[in-house]
Amino acid sequence: MAQLIFNGLVTGLLIALPALSLSLVFSVLRFANYAIGSMLTMGAYLVYAFNAGLGLPLPLAAMAGCMVAAGITLAINRVVYEPLRDRGGVTLLVASIGVGIALENGVRFIAGATTRGYEVEVARPLRLLGLRVNHEQIITIATVLLALGLVWIIFRFTKLGRAMRAVADNADLAAVRGVPRGQVVTVVWILSSVLATLAGVLVGLDGNVDTQMGWNYVLPVFTAAILGGIGNPMAAVAGAVLLGITEELATLVLAPHYRTMVAFAVMALILLFRPTGLFSVPGGAK
Repeated sequence: MAQLIFNGLVTGLLIALPALSLSLVFSVLRFANYAIGSMLTMGAYLVYAFNAGLGLPLPLAAMAGCMVAAGITLAINRVVYEPLRDRGGVTLLVASIGVGIALENGVRFIAGATTRGYEVEVARPLRLLGLRVNHEQIITIATVLLALGLVWIIFRFTKLGRAMRAVADNADLAAVRGVPRGQVVTVVWILSSVLATLAGVLVGLDGNVDTQMGWNYVLPVFTAAILGGIGNPMAAVAGAVLLGITEELATLVLAPHYRTMVAFAVMALILLFRPTGLFSVPGGAK
């Protein structure tokens, strides 16, 4: 049981970064970014190109991949989302579906459909407090906690974070008060792409790098964001952890390949009985 809970915690942390990315975009831009899975895949392959293609150590490759992913995401925002900003959330959602399909097929066209893996040293699992812990899980825990800590500091203790919360709460009022919405949107997309890229690296370390990796996480990511409260970015992290543990514990009575069904059932129940999420609060980016 303890091993399942620990594995569920790690699974939840894998979901937490893209769920935070999704919720952050929703809280500020007011649309559900369906392309989040494709952004995860794109980021994973960019890091792979720097790691295996150029021979950079994985940490440096991840930094380089995050920068390139941020540049691509900002270009997509300028070309696709910015002209549609005043068309409403449904229009932007449909646009993000198109962006997701284009990104996924672009990655498949350039990199092919062959499964790949990062060039890292293979290490044997450790035994800690009776738990079997592999090095990828340690990297996942450390990376996610560091990323979440940095995002929380930005939200709570910086002028930029206050501007993001103001735009999320009331974009029109924030504009009247002189909050630079364009700058906030730019930072949101940069954070979103970096979080998605880091998630792609961690998912690739946990398994393999392939063109379907992001698609496999779309439903859990949306479920985690809705479970926590999609308008409250940091609550999406709690939703992701709860979902991860629930999925692992469900394997006590269900075969592992039914995890997707568990995520769907959780999302359906939340939408039926508490559509605002378990940890929802008034306002936006809290």
